[in-house]
Amino acid sequence: MTSSYSELNQRIDYVFKVVLIGDSAVGKSQLLARFSRNEFSLDSKATIGVEFQTRTLAIDQKTVKAQIWDTAGQERYRAVTSAYYRGAVGAMLVYDITKRQSFDHVARWLDELRSHADKNIVIMLIGNKSDLGTLRAVPTEDAKEFAQRENLFFMETSALEATNVETAFITALTEIYRIISKKSLIANGDQDGNSGVPKGTKIVVPRQEPTVAASSSCCMST
Repeated sequence: MTSSYSELNQRIDYVFKVVLIGDSAVGKSQLLARFSRNEFSLDSKATIGVEFQTRTLAIDQKTVKAQIWDTAGQERYRAVTSAYYRGAVGAMLVYDITKRQSFDHVARWLDELRSHADKNIVIMLIGNKSDLGTLRAVPTEDAKEFAQRENLFFMETSALEATNVETAFITALTEIYRIISKKSLIANGDQDGNSGVPKGTKIVVPRQEPTVAASSSCCMST
């Protein structure tokens, strides 16, 4: 169960860093504004460098603060890469359904993410601007197949119409919570001597199942 919380006077149980990646002008900043402040600006300007917004949520009766980091998609800002990804537990990989090139670049963004981020990072592939269906250049099936092959979550969204934006972020954050809380349980069991795992053993939490991209809860389009 997930709900919004006031950020004032709340004890924070978890802080999750989530990064937004993808080509310039695919709508990353608009997705961030819609999720964090429920806003959309028609005159949004290109992001320069890095910025982030926060939103506090309740997941499974725990208070989770999501730090959503947004960075410029242009090549000249790639120098911030390693610092940008450091500590990230989730990523929203965004393309524009009306720009085939932005989808063709997704594989490169994914390679960069996986070379810098934790191997257990939760990744949501997002086809943004679903409100522009008549201009579609990326078939939903192409994205679904890519997501399934690469073991990603997938949704199509519209930051303009607020379609699936909340669902996409909360799906990713809930999966992050599932993985992190499982790690905590294993660690606590180890400290109590009940886990059966020798101290110092590295715990590897499995990634989400390959079929997740094909499930009705993870693959939505409008």
